[in-house]
Amino acid sequence: MVHQAQDFVGKLLGRPPRTIRGLQNNVVWREGVQVMRVDLHSHTEVSHDCRTAIRDIPGWMLRTNTRVLAVTDHDQFRGGPELQRIVADLGLDDRLSVICGEEVTTSEGELIGLFLKEQIPRGLSPEDTVREIRAQGGLVMLQHGFDPLKRYRLKPEATARIAADIDIVETFNSRLSRHHWNRVAEAWAQERDLPMSAGSDAHTLRDIGEAWVETPFRLVRTPDELIAALREGAVAGHWTHPVYAYGRKQWRVLNSQFRRD
Repeated sequence: MVHQAQDFVGKLLGRPPRTIRGLQNNVVWREGVQVMRVDLHSHTEVSHDCRTAIRDIPGWMLRTNTRVLAVTDHDQFRGGPELQRIVADLGLDDRLSVICGEEVTTSEGELIGLFLKEQIPRGLSPEDTVREIRAQGGLVMLQHGFDPLKRYRLKPEATARIAADIDIVETFNSRLSRHHWNRVAEAWAQERDLPMSAGSDAHTLRDIGEAWVETPFRLVRTPDELIAALREGAVAGHWTHPVYAYGRKQWRVLNSQFRRD
């Protein structure tokens, strides 16, 4: 609450974004209400195809106003708890919420589990994966589920079988082959009155926060709090053509070896 009060005073005085321990703190207000970005699909150095250092993420979250971030490494779990510990050590756990998740490779494509307590093994059926997520009190999220060019998307027949068990639908993914498939996901979610989310699918630090739900600021510690935040929010983001995204990723990885923001 102390930090929120300081942010509010700063807004009234018209001061630029403050810094916290040398980290830029970009606070955003809409019509007198502090808002934040929620990004529910990101990767860290724990994923086999990502080199983003976990220690660098809190600063980028503050800089981009991404106050809620789900860490969803490929078939790995430790990235989320590690980021939670770093956020707490920095004294930022009253500003930033980290959701422990996993992008799980099922026998028929990928699903994301959120609010997990331990790693879920890969290779299970979609139904068994859902049961594992539920057993931990987690949420099931369908990500990039409708893009036929996504190599590991959940197969349509599997999506149909577990449709009743899906809690959240990712309706904006920054890394799809065509933005059209985001609109297909949105229509699917609307037909079922499911909460909609956005995911940067970040594989570099600068990708984090490129897709988001903007919603009034709050801490998100439980599944119910996340669902409420999504219901009150608006999905937005920047779509990037995958060819350009791949080239940019390689450049950012190379550039990160020589400089730090």
